[in-house]
Order: sequence, then C-alpha cells, then structure tokens
Amino acid sequence: MPPFTFFDEVHKGFDGVEVLRGLTLVIRKGEALVILGGSGTGKTVALKHIVGLIKPDSGQVYVDGQDITGLDENELLAIRRKVGFLFQGGALFDSMSVYENMAYPLREHTSLKEDEIEARVMEKLKMVGLEGTQSMMPDKLSGGMRKRVALARAVVLEPKALLYDEPTTGLDPITTRWVSTLMRNIHEKLNITSVIVTHNIQSAMAVADRIAFLYRGRIKFVGTPEEIQSCGDHIVQEFLRS
Repeated sequence: MPPFTFFDEVHKGFDGVEVLRGLTLVIRKGEALVILGGSGTGKTVALKHIVGLIKPDSGQVYVDGQDITGLDENELLAIRRKVGFLFQGGALFDSMSVYENMAYPLREHTSLKEDEIEARVMEKLKMVGLEGTQSMMPDKLSGGMRKRVALARAVVLEPKALLYDEPTTGLDPITTRWVSTLMRNIHEKLNITSVIVTHNIQSAMAVADRIAFLYRGRIKFVGTPEEIQSCGDHIVQEFLRS
C-alpha cells in the first residue's frame, strides 16, 4: 500500500534540546496508525509535522506524495484541506454553538449553500451520536461530548486523513472506550487514513491497524497490536506493563 505520509530522517529540536532524532516512519494510505509512547517522546511534534505546523530542522516530510518540507503557508493550505486535525483540547470556539462550530470550516473553505451546509453538519453530528445538540454551547457539553463535537468538526470537510492528538486525555475509562470505538468506526466508515497520538495503551489496541512505538525521538517498533504484545524489546514491554 502506498504511503500517505513518509518521515525521512526527521530531526527537530527546541531550545537546544533535540526531540526528534532521525524519525523515519511510513504511514500507509487507509490505515489506522497509532504513534504510542510516553510523555515528552515527540509524538505530538511528529503529528504537527504532517500539516506543516512544525518544520523539521533536517530531513523531509512527504504527504500524499508531495514533499511539504519547504512549502510556505499559502502552499500548505492545499495539504491542510486534505487533513482533519483533532487537537487535544478539542479547540472549539466557546462563543459559537455546536452548529456554528461545525459550519465555520464549511463556510470558510467550500462554496456550499446554506442548506447543503446544514445537511453536512447534521450528517456528521449523527455520525458521532450527537443528534439534537446543534444549538448547545460548548460550555454546556460534557468532556466526552466536546471530544465528539470536535471529531465531527474534524471530518466535516471530508478529509483524506484524520490526525488525533491524545484524543482520550481527561476522559474516564468508560468514555475512553466509547471514544476509541467511535474513532475506529469512523475510520472504517469514511475509509480514510487515521493517525492517532496517544499514551493510552488500551485505546491504542482498540483503534490501531499498526502501532509505532516512539522512544527518545526514534521509532523503536512498528507492527500490529498483536505483534507489539509479543515484541521482545524490554523497553517496549516495560511501557506496555506500566
């Protein structure tokens, strides 16, 4: 299967501290790949490279066959329209209703008419099980509901890929399981590439086709959930038991 994203010997540091130390990783089109690892290992830094929010100090990042490493902000717009991004906190506009949060990217980036926007918003809200919430304000939503609205907004432009930054952080175990199942269902229903950054082992096992274990800025293991559980590397096994 051809890659959607390819990291080629990517190095990135901040304030003299190297975070990514030669990251090389292929993310295949149509797969759900989880980047698993502890805090501070560079997971989110890697994720942000895919949409050009961070640029490498050296190395290349390819997205959908294009080297995006040297693109400017205007050139990156075409790449970003292909990719939905679910930020850790959801990043909803608190002054807008659920409907307005969902409609905003459609008004900004498409020529859809208002009735078409309404139909798209309602379709995506139904997909995440939130029919009837369109008039609610974000501060009236539970943590799990905010995650689901943010997920619906991330897919409202019908991207080729969806990036998740710690999607279950702050959720209780029951909601974490529910959100993980929803992520897997959306991946299969939309037939898109999903890249999930997490330190939650249970969520990773539920969502992933493959898991890439990131340790000290490099990929230490890539394989299926079954393969990582039988991996002989003691650092990987220590993390799985933590």
